[in-house]
Amino acid sequence: MNDVSSKRVPAARPAPEQAPRSVDAARRHLMAADPDLAALIHRIGPCRLKVDRKPEPFESLVRAIAHQQLHARAAGAILGRLVALAPGAASAPDAFPAPDVLLALSDEAVRGCGFSGSKTRAMRAVCDATLAGIVPTRRQAMRLSDEALIERLVSLRGIGRWTVEMLLIFSLGRKDVMPVDDFGVREGYRLIKRLEMQPKPRVLAGIAQAWSPHRSVAAWYLWRASDEGKPAAKRPRPAKAYKATG
Repeated sequence: MNDVSSKRVPAARPAPEQAPRSVDAARRHLMAADPDLAALIHRIGPCRLKVDRKPEPFESLVRAIAHQQLHARAAGAILGRLVALAPGAASAPDAFPAPDVLLALSDEAVRGCGFSGSKTRAMRAVCDATLAGIVPTRRQAMRLSDEALIERLVSLRGIGRWTVEMLLIFSLGRKDVMPVDDFGVREGYRLIKRLEMQPKPRVLAGIAQAWSPHRSVAAWYLWRASDEGKPAAKRPRPAKAYKATG
């Protein structure tokens, strides 16, 4: 039986960082696997990937939908307005509305928060699927493999592989996820390798096999490289597009 109640979900606790020992092991593995990644890691310093294990997958998916193709600050503002619409928001402003509460809101109200029409439909699909037991509870999700969760959730309207991968990394704390469809991840790789073009997702997926079982940490560092917008080291190298070999 689905244990997501119709009550407002309690506020999430501060997100803990990954355990230092596991992150240190990941850094050592990645630095040994790729010299350019090693240079990036040296410059950025310790990985500060934060995993928020409190929210149910339902909440994490709704939040990920809001973040699709938006800056984090803009998505946060939209989510804040959505939460404020729910009954009881004044007494529990940090609590997240349960699925049936969100379903009771009109499309006009949801779109007034800043959700597009497609995101509104996706959010409603997640709510319906949660109440139907298709979106698992956190306890159920912890027993499923990464690929099993992806296969189960991408069947929902508006939920693609990237959205589920964000759930896997930032909510479930899965350590070996490489979101190759993410622009920032591919851009980070392009920058540290001084390429003219980003690698294709399938090409980067092949490259990232060498980073397993620590690909989530590798993704975090590539995001930092993309944020900085500069290469990891200063060794001169001819600029060229990456091409798959073999």
